[in-house]
Amino acid sequence: MFLRRFLVLQLLLLWQGGFVFYALIVVPVGTDLLGSATAQGIVTARVTLWLNRIGWLALFAFAVDARMTTPRKMSRFVWIGIATLLQAVLVFWLHDAISNRLDFDEHRIRERDGFYTLHRWYLILSALQWIAMLAFASLTLAAWRAADSDPGAALRRIFNRR
Repeated sequence: MFLRRFLVLQLLLLWQGGFVFYALIVVPVGTDLLGSATAQGIVTARVTLWLNRIGWLALFAFAVDARMTTPRKMSRFVWIGIATLLQAVLVFWLHDAISNRLDFDEHRIRERDGFYTLHRWYLILSALQWIAMLAFASLTLAAWRAADSDPGAALRRIFNRR
């Protein structure tokens, strides 16, 4: 139980903490050092591939933890579902649509209007996903506290499985 919770916490910190750190620190510093938002966008296109991979792993771990924590609260699954749906839109539609408007060799944006519209949507959905994960994190802490305050929960979980 400790190891599972530790891994869930670490994945949450890595994924969402990495997202916040990148958005608040790396993007402005990179834009300043590279001299343009376009050059930073080329870097961001690659970095978000890693953030998305970590996100899928984290969402899987969150679902496993939600399933294994007693008492099970449906609200945790709802927030995982919302975050997963947003992850799918971000990864399978928006990331590719935005990347296709970048010329990686020339370090330029091919279609500025389309790029910035899609990028705006990417930022909005990412922010909504971050909010969903804040809700999930608070509900997870409450679920862990409830599980820890009920010493018989572990035994009931063991003996109720068939």
